[in-house]
Amino acid sequence: MPELIEQGIANSYTYEEYKNLVSDLLGEGKSTGHDQTEALTNYSMLNERRMKRLDKTIKIDESVAAKFSNADLDLTWVVLTEGWCGDAAQSLPVVNKLAELNNGIDLKIISRDDHDELMNNFLTNGGKSIPKLLVYDNKSKEVLNTWGPRPSVATQMVNDYKAEHGALDPQFKEDLQVWYNKDKGTNIVEDLIDLL
Repeated sequence: MPELIEQGIANSYTYEEYKNLVSDLLGEGKSTGHDQTEALTNYSMLNERRMKRLDKTIKIDESVAAKFSNADLDLTWVVLTEGWCGDAAQSLPVVNKLAELNNGIDLKIISRDDHDELMNNFLTNGGKSIPKLLVYDNKSKEVLNTWGPRPSVATQMVNDYKAEHGALDPQFKEDLQVWYNKDKGTNIVEDLIDLL
């Protein structure tokens, strides 16, 4: 397992490099990932706007910032994702802000589609759901924890909706985006504090 993670890290992007990759591909009418469709490109375009907005508006509470910045860590946060993923667009700006608070957290973003074998070790209910954050200890070369594909409250919303309706529909996806906008990253921050 460490070999797969190390390979992923060797072929990873910083947060800024990832945003530039998504932007460059959109300039060519493409999205990240192996599948290229007009729908995925349109999702990527929407997500790029979301991420830019969140980069400007997400604020981390001072008490949380103190916890993160004072923690003695030597971790790599490896995030498997693709540019068309709506949950990733909502989560990555928050994950990045938290990682920036501590010099002991190195955020690395890797393509899910380019690292299939690694992704297969971290499935969610049998699926390749993203984003998936791996908390990788640089000393022990172990994955200490994982997070994703959604914050805990959103995961419960999805599970409840599927139990009642069988599948997610466009109305639910819209409602989920409204929830993300109201939550402003708070639930993601809470979940990631629990990972420390």
